[in-house]
Amino acid sequence: MSTPTPTSLRPEDVDGVRTAVLDTAGPIAIAGAGTAADWAGPLGAVDAVLDTTALTGVITHNPGDMTVSVRAGTPLRALVEELAPHGQHVSFDAARVADGATVGGLLATADAGPSALIHGLLRDLVIGTTLVLADGTIAHSGGHVIKNVAGFDLSKLVHGSYGTLAVVAEVVLRLHPVAKATATLALDCPLAEAPEHAARVLGGPYEPVALEWVGESAAEGTLLVRIEGTEAALRARVDRLSRVIGTEGGAARPTDGWDRHAALVRGTDGSASLRVGSLPSRLPSLIASLPAVTGITAGLGTGVATVSLDPAGVAEAHALVHAAGGTSVVRSRPAGADVPSWGPPPSAIAVLKSVKNALDPQGRFGPGRFDPWM
Repeated sequence: MSTPTPTSLRPEDVDGVRTAVLDTAGPIAIAGAGTAADWAGPLGAVDAVLDTTALTGVITHNPGDMTVSVRAGTPLRALVEELAPHGQHVSFDAARVADGATVGGLLATADAGPSALIHGLLRDLVIGTTLVLADGTIAHSGGHVIKNVAGFDLSKLVHGSYGTLAVVAEVVLRLHPVAKATATLALDCPLAEAPEHAARVLGGPYEPVALEWVGESAAEGTLLVRIEGTEAALRARVDRLSRVIGTEGGAARPTDGWDRHAALVRGTDGSASLRVGSLPSRLPSLIASLPAVTGITAGLGTGVATVSLDPAGVAEAHALVHAAGGTSVVRSRPAGADVPSWGPPPSAIAVLKSVKNALDPQGRFGPGRFDPWM
């Protein structure tokens, strides 16, 4: 017996999202540009797919306050292009932004890029959201005022929820000035030596915007350090930093871009991709212990890495990360590969289940995304 094709829903505003949710009785998948469709657990059977890509465009941009309100289906790449004439941008550089990833999708998948070292994750740039819950409730959290608040922060809650708690309809973001000039230095070294160089950079007055190690294996790779500043000051800063991270065995060199980093984040053909988080001090040794690795990007200041590896080694990798007190989730898998999306359940699994039951008691949104946890 064939499985019925899910109904396609494509609302254009918040009220349209609410109507779509209320008019559908069964489980719903929330979809954006599809750049992370195979992340986390495989989606279970649904009655409808709620497509957010018609929820596009800037709602309000306050250049003086450096905030922007945008519909969640807007590609972040398009938003950055619109803000550029104002000399402002969203300080977020996940690799899939170039692939057309949407603001809501990036928030829901907890994606991040190298600049998280200084600017934080996307949740740290979000100061407000408008969500639609499974019962049709339109919930507002935060706004255009940048301040700390007490209470239940729905904006933080949907970060990394993979479309299981609510439909993200609108997002208010904190902006930053576009840098006048940027430069990246590269130092070839094995992963085991990279923390020593990184410690000198992070421990001095060098203000790196990003610091990542990239390589096909832990034995051989490159440390990338990006800095920003004015045209007049950057050259002197580059020279000083070059002397700091250079060694007798090798010298730091300028590099044009982060293409290799982006390629390794996207994964290699035939491999599974795992996002790993741990204490920064434990990350290098943890990565070195993982089996059958074919690609690595490691944030030595953030403790976040993306690792490509043989699908047969995913279960063991999850177990090793969990034993080290870290977290891991599958970010991509070869077609047809049966790999566990998550490792052993975290100690806070009871809290996760309680939040799910409070916001979506019938389990309508994103079935399967957190299997086998819930």
